[in-house]
Amino acid sequence: MDTDTAISRLIEHFREIITLKESDVELIISRLDIIKLEKKEYLLKEGQISKHMRFIAAGSLYAYYTDEKGRENTTQLGIENWWVNDLYSYLSEQPSRMFIQANEETTVIQISKESLELLFKEIPAVSDFWRLKMQSAYVTLQERTFEHSRVDAYTRYRTFISAYRNIEQRFPQFMIASYLGITVEYLSYLRKKHMTDVY
Repeated sequence: MDTDTAISRLIEHFREIITLKESDVELIISRLDIIKLEKKEYLLKEGQISKHMRFIAAGSLYAYYTDEKGRENTTQLGIENWWVNDLYSYLSEQPSRMFIQANEETTVIQISKESLELLFKEIPAVSDFWRLKMQSAYVTLQERTFEHSRVDAYTRYRTFISAYRNIEQRFPQFMIASYLGITVEYLSYLRKKHMTDVY
């Protein structure tokens, strides 16, 4: 994806929530960094401090941590028009406990924390945008925490494919299974069960 198309996608994303003047757009664009990742390339590694907010303009990313047995545990999946980050590291300025890696060739737009803080002052609507985004992220996290502790795996799977209709075909089964907290074999069973229930 070329730079102009990537930036246009981000500006459209902002404008879904807030109103921006052309002078605002020019100021935002001046603060952006474009990063292109190859498949399997890392955007963030464990131990690094996350210093940017990251928008996926094209491609897909996933975030995971490794447990004491060396197993990967997927915490986030992201496709176009999604933000993916280690918010704990970004907000606390502590080293990340996660890896963020490209699932395919991916174009990411970054805004540094310093630049974003300046934009909050220069364009108050950008502050409103992030307030709403953070609220939405918190609600999503609470819902996911509730589901993992109180809802059966089949219901979690159905909620996942209903909420994220375009995502299941973009990621390997092992990542989706890890995200849902189940085995690959059980995910395969749930997919078959769902197909039977639907048809």
